Amino acid sequence: MTNPSDPFSASIIPFEVPEQVRAFAEKGVLQARDSYAKFKDAAETHNSTVEAVFTSMNKGATAYSAKLIEFFKANTTSSLDFAQELFSVKSPTEAVELWTSHARKQFETYTAQAKELAELGQKVASETAEPIKASAAKFTQQPAA
Repeated sequence: MTNPSDPFSASIIPFEVPEQVRAFAEKGVLQARDSYAKFKDAAETHNSTVEAVFTSMNKGATAYSAKLIEFFKANTTSSLDFAQELFSVKSPTEAVELWTSHARKQFETYTAQAKELAELGQKVASETAEPIKASAAKFTQQPAA
């Protein structure tokens, strides 16, 4: 039984959506689907870019760590060799000469190692940024007309 004072209890009145409203709604749905597809593609590209960045960064960090260990070994060996040579000196003059020679070699070695580490760091940074540049280039390219 329907209550005349309650508008929701009345029987459903047939209502037809005008064609213009229907076309507008369909166009909105198509645009939403298109936008979603573009967003999904961008998100997938972004995820693969992030994976590539982290892979590159991991390889670079491994190479940098290996280089540091290599330098540490070389410098430790050099210091131990110097200490052994120092025990075999016969005079203070010979000790000063050995010490001066060792200090000069170590300074040259440390300078070369610092330069090599800086170059490796720049290479790693450049390789790590490459996937980001490539991804950004895809999105900034103008579509062909």
